[in-house]
Parts: sequence; C-alpha cells; structure tokens
Amino acid sequence: MSTPHQDQPLWRPDPARAAETQIVAFQAWAAEHHGAPAAPLAPVAGDDEAAARYAALHAWSTEDLSRFWRAVTEWFDVRFSEQPTAVLGSAAMPGAEWFPGARLNYAEHVLRHGEAAENADKPAILHLDEKTTEPVPVSWAELRRQVAALAAALRERGIAPGDRVAGYLPNIPQAIVALLASAAVGAVWTSCAPDFGARSVLDRFQQLAPVALITVDGYHYGGKDHDRSEVVAELRRELPTLHTVVHVPLLGTPAPEGALAWADLTAGQTEPVFEQVPFDHPLWVLYSSGTTGLPKAIVQGQGGILVEHLKQAGLHLDLGPEDRFLWYTSTGWMMWNFLVAGLLVGSTVVTYDGSPGHPDTGAFWSVAARTGATVLGTSAAYVIASRKAELHPGRDLDLSAVRCLGTTGSPLPPDGFQWIYDEVKPDVWLASVSGGTDVCSCFVGGVPTLPVHLGEIQAPCLGADVQAWDVQGKPLTDAVGELVVTKPIPSMPVGFWGDEDGRRYHDSYFDTYPGIWRHGDWITATSRGTVVIHGRSDSTLNRQGVRMGSSDIYEVVERLPEIRESLVIGLEEENGGYWMPLFVVLAPGAVLDSDLTGRIRTSLRTELSPRHVPDEVIAVEGLPHTLTGKRIEVPVKRLLAGTPLDQAVNPGSVDNLDHLRFFETLGRTRRS
Repeated sequence: MSTPHQDQPLWRPDPARAAETQIVAFQAWAAEHHGAPAAPLAPVAGDDEAAARYAALHAWSTEDLSRFWRAVTEWFDVRFSEQPTAVLGSAAMPGAEWFPGARLNYAEHVLRHGEAAENADKPAILHLDEKTTEPVPVSWAELRRQVAALAAALRERGIAPGDRVAGYLPNIPQAIVALLASAAVGAVWTSCAPDFGARSVLDRFQQLAPVALITVDGYHYGGKDHDRSEVVAELRRELPTLHTVVHVPLLGTPAPEGALAWADLTAGQTEPVFEQVPFDHPLWVLYSSGTTGLPKAIVQGQGGILVEHLKQAGLHLDLGPEDRFLWYTSTGWMMWNFLVAGLLVGSTVVTYDGSPGHPDTGAFWSVAARTGATVLGTSAAYVIASRKAELHPGRDLDLSAVRCLGTTGSPLPPDGFQWIYDEVKPDVWLASVSGGTDVCSCFVGGVPTLPVHLGEIQAPCLGADVQAWDVQGKPLTDAVGELVVTKPIPSMPVGFWGDEDGRRYHDSYFDTYPGIWRHGDWITATSRGTVVIHGRSDSTLNRQGVRMGSSDIYEVVERLPEIRESLVIGLEEENGGYWMPLFVVLAPGAVLDSDLTGRIRTSLRTELSPRHVPDEVIAVEGLPHTLTGKRIEVPVKRLLAGTPLDQAVNPGSVDNLDHLRFFETLGRTRRS
C-alpha cells in the first residue's frame, strides 16, 4: 500500500470544469441559505486551495448536521408529504432519530423524473447481457408504467406496508422495477443474486418471512445458461409465508404451477400510487455476515437511504440527467442498490447481466464503450485482472464518454491507480471509494474538485465524521487505525431484522468504542485529508465486493463426513489480490485428495456462491480456539498477513498455541 505524501497527483480536475460541478454550486447556495463556509467565485487555483475549500465544507457538514442535512433535502427537492418537526431529533448512536414526523416515499423520488413530457422517451435504463450487442433501453415513461402496474398488482394480492418482498434476480431491469414497486407500496425489499445456492438464500430470506418472491428461472454467466428452477422450487417449499410468486422467464421457460407471469403483472396502464411512510420506515434489508450465526439482516429506512444517496450520487459523483451510470454488480451486493441511486438524480443507469470477463477479460470495458457510460465502476480485483491480462482498453475501445471511474469492493493498490491512468484514460477522474453494506454508501470517496493521489482515496464524504482511532480511542494522523464514524449518518441501519432488543446491532458496531461506530476497516487518515484503506480488521469475507460470513462456509464444508472442522480466511494482499484459503481438520482415516477437494469446491459453488470457492484447501492438524471453544479467525488473519504471534493475539486466551504457530509460519513463508 502506498505511503502518504505522494507529492505529485496522478490527476487534477480542470479548474473550469471543477467550477461547474454540483458540489461547488451546492456550497455557494448553502453558504447563502444555511451558513456553509463561503466559496470563492473564481475556479480553484491549486491543490492546496481545493483541499482547504473542501475541508471547510466537510467540517461544516459534520459539525452542524442539522443545517447540512436540511440543506441536502432542499437542494435536491425532497418531497415531504408531511414536514419533519426537526432534522435530528436525537444524535445518539445507536438510535439516532432523523427527520421525526416526516413522511415520504423513495420510489416517488425516482419516478418523478418520468413525469415531465420531455423526459418520457429518454432512457432510464440501458440493459445488456452476454448475448446482446446493442443496449436495450427502458424509457422513463415505460419504467414509470411498469412500476405502477406491478405495485397495483402487489396491492391486489394484499401486500401492504411492512410486508416483505424478496427478489431472486440478477442485475436486470426487472429487478429495478420490482424494487421500486415494493417501495411504492411501502413493502420491504430484499434480494439475493441467483448464483447464490438455496441454503445461502434461505439463511437470508427465512429471517424475514417474505410474502412475495419475484424470481428468474435462471441466469446467463460465462457463456452459459444456468437453470435455477430446482433452487426456486426449494425456496418455495422452505418459505411457508409466501402467497405470491412471480416468474421472470429469463431463460424462456413457462411459469411453474402456482406462479404468476411477470408480463401479466406489468401489463397494466395506471398511474403510480406512492404510499407515504415515516422517514425511518424500512425500505430494504441487506445482508452482511458476521463470523458466527446467521447473516445480519440490515434494515435501512426509506428516508435515510433517499437523502444519503442523493448526496452521494449528486454531490460526490456529480451525477445528473446527462450521465450514463454503469457499475458492475449483482443484486447480492449493496452496489446494486447504489446503482439505482443514479435514477434518483435523473441519470440513465446501465444494468448488465453476465460476467465481466466473458468472452475475455476485457468484456466489462466493452460494455462501458457500447453503452457510452460516463461514470462507471468496478472492483479493484477487476482492475488488477485487467492489468495482469495486459489490456489496453483506452487504446482499443472508444471510452471517450467516460469522465469518472469508480472502484470499490477492496482496496485498490497503487499499481491499479497507475494502470488506470496509463491504460484507460490519462484525464479520467478516479473515484476510489470505501463504505459498506451496513450504510449502503461510502464513508470516504470521490470529490470532483480534488486531485487524485497514488493509492489514496480523495477524502471523507460530506456528513461523515470519519477518523482513524487507536485502541485507546485517540485519533491518529498518518498512522494506521480503526475506521470510526463519530456522528450519525442518515443511512445507518434502523436496526437488524429480528434483533428486538438491539443487542446484536450494538455489538456489531458500538461495543469497541461506546457511542462511536467502528466499521472494521484499517485506514490511514493522512495530514493532507486523503484516506488510505488497508483492508478489513475483522474476519468477514469480502470477495469481489460480496460479503459472506465464515459460518456460511463452515455449514456447507462440515456437512462432509471427512471434515471434522474448518477455518476460512479472506486476506487482502498488497498487490490487489485476495487470497481465500480454507483450512480443514480431517476426520480419522480421511485423506485430502483431489476427490475430496473437488467435492468441497463443488459443494460451496452450488450451495453458496461461486465467488466463495476457496483458492486453496489446506489440511491442518488442528485449529486454535478461545478458551470457551470458539474458533479463532481474526488473529489467524493477522498471522497470515505477517503480524508476529505476540502482537496478533493474547496467548492466554488460546487453547493451543501450537496450532496458531502453524499459521504464523505459513504467513512468514508466503512473504519470504
């Protein structure tokens, strides 16, 4: 990872162009109406001036949360059907109360862009898959019509505010329609990508007891059609609360018995009706797995997501009606939900169903070229894969429309930064970002008026009081610490589904520093205001941007009779790679041969996710545990990263130090 204080930026915004960004206009307006620091009328003259101007705006946004978020709602014309009695009723964490008394609807703020006659025929969505060469448009008028029809159909089926609607769908326009229709009726949306196996999906959906399931019959990936009809049948059997199943025939199969056809439910001609719900009414549930137990079911509110996404899309990515917004994602990753945020600011969003590497590694760059994407996003892993494949997308494709390239999912190493400027575009704005499923947004990310430095994220985001803290809770500068957020953000979870007393929510973020959000990332906050992300400080698996808890892996692997116990680690590497080994303790008489290794891989691929098949399966004599019998993960991750044993764990808390020493030796060997 790069060190702070790289002197020369890789990129500087053109001063005239920077002066025309939404964030500059917002600051000038907020200075006049809400007490924000005044911004000079002239374009920014240099890096120091740009940094000082943004630092002043950021400081105001975190010191005066009420005035900042009020300004955001006014700037983006948030439609409150009932006005709030305050902006921030309580700033306590957990439990912050945003915009008490307010009522609104998320879907209304998307579909208002289709109200004007001049927008009716403009594309709201452009869709591509591996089999199409030209993008297929869905106009704003058609999106509005389909959402209205599906929402009416859901209401006819008795689906009411607070009911759960689940989607087993890839990144296709129908998924966006289903989300917006769910939001329009005040239902709670949740989704999983169809490459997740039945057990992985049920561990998520069963927590919510959905009444409706909208599902494909299969999906396209890697040049193949993947039939999911048997998985869907299992989901229907194991979700007894379902009374409505909607069949999306992506592979062309007829609707199974008892399922409704998507085409029938979206054929109506009616105006949309938007249920007006409280600000913190659940919009959707996302999943972020802990290291034990079921995945955390993270509930985020309609209003909190709305105002956070308007800020992030409009001010930080500078997205507007003339943009085409493409981010490679699946519906199992929060970046899909954030992709939909492009619609909130009137942008055209690009959905892509398929592999970024089929028929070759450069497929995603081709999608960007064919759709004329202006803002596109991908993972650090894909950037590194493109570099290793010696691709030249800027030379070989027409990427002239691209003005911003975002990366997330894991830290982008300096080599990735450099490759983008060498091989994509020398004048592209690289908006490397980092946040999480937990807030469905970014804590730190892009700012269109700031320079880009090698290996560094441009700045903390507006409204996010992000700091690096040591173990005593003291702020650090130019040193590695825990990423903490010291003040509330509107999109922080309303809570976890089923966590009635809030204990699991509290323990997930607030047990280390009381009243302070600890996210679980190692970061450096530099003295010039940039941020360097060093990877996860906990043991959550985060592969290609999709998080999964280790317990999901253990449940599948340890069903095999030859496996007594297992331990999986996800390790971000400095070269941009992600190493995910699986360590197994074999049952007496068992041998880790190619047959057993193959069955482990096949089980994980089919029952969980192809993304979470381990890179290596390694047999060990035993695994370390705490004195209460819990297997140890975070210390093992630290040992594999090269941390000495006495710094990685308290030896007195471990049942067998010899088992830990194996991982210390392996970590040292891998780095020799």
